[in-house]
Amino acid sequence: MPVAIVPEGLDSLRADVGASRLFGIARSRVEQAAENGQLLLDGQPISKSHRLTPGMMLEVEIEEPRTVVVSPRLVEGMGIIYDDADLVVVDKPAGIAAHPSLGWDGPSVVEHLAAAGFEVCTSGPPERKGIVSRLDVGTSGLMVVAKSEMAYTALKTAFSARKVHKVYHALVQGYPTPEEGTIDAPIAYAKTDEWKMAVDPTGREAITHYRVLEIVSKASLVTIGLETGRTHQIRVHMAAIRHPLVGDILYGGDPVLAKETGLIRQWLHAVELGFNHPRSGKMVTFTSVYPADLQQALDHLRR
Repeated sequence: MPVAIVPEGLDSLRADVGASRLFGIARSRVEQAAENGQLLLDGQPISKSHRLTPGMMLEVEIEEPRTVVVSPRLVEGMGIIYDDADLVVVDKPAGIAAHPSLGWDGPSVVEHLAAAGFEVCTSGPPERKGIVSRLDVGTSGLMVVAKSEMAYTALKTAFSARKVHKVYHALVQGYPTPEEGTIDAPIAYAKTDEWKMAVDPTGREAITHYRVLEIVSKASLVTIGLETGRTHQIRVHMAAIRHPLVGDILYGGDPVLAKETGLIRQWLHAVELGFNHPRSGKMVTFTSVYPADLQQALDHLRR
């Protein structure tokens, strides 16, 4: 009988969708359990459309679910930026997930590290051991993975306390005014699309700082700093101020411009990552250059 505390990542999600993701159960089975009064939140039966709250106990009274099996495989284009006994910093290509999950059959950072012989810490769910933060599948750039238990605890704490320096570069449509600003708008799962996020006054706090670096034809290159790390935060916030990321069709990007620039994903790259090393306490900073698809798109608009 699957039982677990609702994590923050499932905040406000429908109970049937959340249980399916959390336990690896087919959504149809969760719906049937709800109809039978076997979908429980803190011991009370709930409907399949009930919205989840982090910290509450979610329970489905059915047989144990299947689990995600991690089959190690190397990923072309994955870069190892730094490696020591406590952590490894990777330069993730687009099209790669941070870790395996139900519904995703593509490659992942976790699988690549396992196939390459890296041993990460055992903390966290089996399919995402060592993962302390994630990048979207369509976002490239820097990620850190913990190898020691001490590093896992220290890095999770640092991310939660907003003591990690994260810088992204994004190419957004149009020309933001003002050229430097802060977007403070809570984010929750979109009520009309379970795979999409949206600005919602009932959502979780989300704060994004942006500054225009360069203006090109039809778009602006901006640098972005995050105070929070919500799912799709940069994509949602830039779309909310009517400057969606070039290539980001899900959040209002112009498909004609995406085709013109040759992009099949959002123009977004994690260019810099800095934090206090969990063992030495010293600040370490890592940087990443734009991958070929983003550089080519930018060069095209510069011309």
